[in-house]
Amino acid sequence: MEKFCSFNPLFFFSLSISLLLGRASSSYAGSASSIVNPAKVKQISWNPRAFVYEGFLTDLECDHLISIAKAELKRSAVADNLSGESKVSEIRTSSGAFIQKSKDPIVSGIEDKISAWTFLPKENGEDIQVLRYEYGQKYDAHFDYFADEVNIARGGHRMATVLMYLSDVKRGGETVFPSAEESQRRQASETNEDLSDCAKKGIAVKPRKGDALLFFSLHPNAVPDTSSLHGGCPVIEGEKWSATKWIRVNPFDQIVGDYMNCSDENASCERWAELGECNDNPEYMVGSPEFPGYCRKSCKVCS
Repeated sequence: MEKFCSFNPLFFFSLSISLLLGRASSSYAGSASSIVNPAKVKQISWNPRAFVYEGFLTDLECDHLISIAKAELKRSAVADNLSGESKVSEIRTSSGAFIQKSKDPIVSGIEDKISAWTFLPKENGEDIQVLRYEYGQKYDAHFDYFADEVNIARGGHRMATVLMYLSDVKRGGETVFPSAEESQRRQASETNEDLSDCAKKGIAVKPRKGDALLFFSLHPNAVPDTSSLHGGCPVIEGEKWSATKWIRVNPFDQIVGDYMNCSDENASCERWAELGECNDNPEYMVGSPEFPGYCRKSCKVCS
């Protein structure tokens, strides 16, 4: 049996269906804190695929993450599209801090719970980033998948994001998807009259303490999903605390190969190539110069 340490499109499709139906496993991560209640999960969008878990974190867990991060906060940065290096930008005006997965038992329990909900291995996740948004601070619309080879090589694309809200916000601070399907946007605007003007430009999620938002940045065939464009609306009144968990295609910080040279990122690549998948599923197998595929060696397209 293959371990899920590389991207498997069939598994990813099954994962999507499981989440849509609200299935969950309480034994996956092996701790009491990882029990997932599917009745609290609701789908907010299919394009992009996005789900909200009401009461995902307890008040204790929210306050604990904030207390750890407060002493380490610094101006948030973004990844440069060419070099992959982090840089300060007016696109993102929050402050934040990273918390290691094994920081303490509470953090470890949260990591277990994220893995149980998403059905994705803990080792594929980056460290949790806690963010604070004060009055007027925001994060302009952006993608969580990458456009540079430096970050892609550290575990592949970010395929899923779990955004946990650690505080209530009186006004503003919503997470908005401006490229969501038009019919979904109309329905959302009709049922959320208290949203800020920024949030009304797409499907939006209001920050409520303890709630969590899960969305996918890649389609089931591993192609980046442009409808996953999202942003953090400016805080109008109050203060917003959140915690972000980005989950990669492969284990994070495991160098998955030089994408400009020959490499296969899945043990089944050779078999898939023999079955004709290089031609039938080129997006995943071969990819493009901007988003290299995962079976370039077996498809004989390496430079």
